[in-house]
Amino acid sequence: MNTFLKGSLAALVLLAGAVPAWAETVEFTLINDSSQSLHYFYTNPSNMEEWGEDLLGPDGTLEPGEQGVVTIGDGSDQCEYDFRFETGEGAILEVMAVDICSLNSYTLQD
Repeated sequence: MNTFLKGSLAALVLLAGAVPAWAETVEFTLINDSSQSLHYFYTNPSNMEEWGEDLLGPDGTLEPGEQGVVTIGDGSDQCEYDFRFETGEGAILEVMAVDICSLNSYTLQD
C-alpha cells in the first residue's frame, strides 16, 4: 500500500508540473483561405486588454492560399485567446475567445 501511495503521489506531481508547461507554448497552423493578404496577426489572452506582438514578424505576410506555423509562447497559462488579423487591403478582423489549447489549425476566411 505504501508503494502504491508513493507512486500515485509521484504521478500527480508529474502531471501537475506538465500541464502549465504545456499551456505556455502553443503551435498551430494558420491557413489563409481568404482573398486578402494577411500582414499582421496579434493575439492576447482573453482576460487581457492589450494585443501582443505581431506573430507574423517584420517580414511576414501570408498570401491567399498560404499557410504557416504560428507559435504563441508568451508564458501565459490561459487557453482562451483573442485574435486580431490585419490585411494588406486594410481589413481588420477580431475573433474572441479561441481555445488555443485544443487548436491544431485555424483557417481565416472571407
